[in-house]
Amino acid sequence: MKDFKNKVVVITGGATGIGFSLAKQFGKEGAKVIMAGRRQNRVDQSVQQLRELGIEAGGTSCDVSDEEQVNNLLIFSIKVFGEVDILINNAGIVGTNDKPVIEISDEELQKVLNINVRGTWNGVRIFGKYMLERGKECAIYNVGSENSFFKSVPHGGEYIASKHALLGMTVALRDEVPSYFKVGLIAPGLVQSEIDEITSIGMATDKYTSIVMEQIKDEQFYIVSHAYNIEHITKRYEEMSNAYKRYAPRYEHDDEFDIITLNNKMKK
Repeated sequence: MKDFKNKVVVITGGATGIGFSLAKQFGKEGAKVIMAGRRQNRVDQSVQQLRELGIEAGGTSCDVSDEEQVNNLLIFSIKVFGEVDILINNAGIVGTNDKPVIEISDEELQKVLNINVRGTWNGVRIFGKYMLERGKECAIYNVGSENSFFKSVPHGGEYIASKHALLGMTVALRDEVPSYFKVGLIAPGLVQSEIDEITSIGMATDKYTSIVMEQIKDEQFYIVSHAYNIEHITKRYEEMSNAYKRYAPRYEHDDEFDIITLNNKMKK
């Protein structure tokens, strides 16, 4: 989707940070924006700021971990602007961020998974069904993290696990929808936001979202930014590659047990 004029974009976690900056970027392109967040007063403030910039906007409170509230968000969005073209699943939390994996309680784990994974899944399922029934050009972008690809923080295993889960979910979704239904994973590095104290020294939010918008226009799947991340990604790939070279080296007809190859043969 390269032209956003009069398109309707719904952004969860949209009242601040990356979500709000993305709303401004879409608005500059002529899109209409629905903002969703847990705190209605913050949502109202963000909507007012967007309107002062000449952007058509509406907003409502929404806890994305609650399926009914996400369904109400869809209903609200259609009531305000008539339809929804793009969903940005941006809502997320960090979690403990200071405990090793074996010390993270089930309650702490579930708190992060409920927002980061279940919340995103609710958006994908509820808005995705609507988009498929509508049958028009559409898109869903899930906001993962550089932690979808590698571990960039000292602790916070529940957060890292949740962002790896979003990568898996988004890869699966891409392969299951028709060509008019675009899907992507937005993978921020350190960006200025309210999600955690360290983000105050991150990349300027508007600079970051301008990088994101260019890739959304180009209909990219992996939406990336911080250049040095390729060092960590390459290191991880090389570790896996070396393990295969040593313990599972290639051989003739080594696709005999490959699930993808076998599934493709069964489809023929």
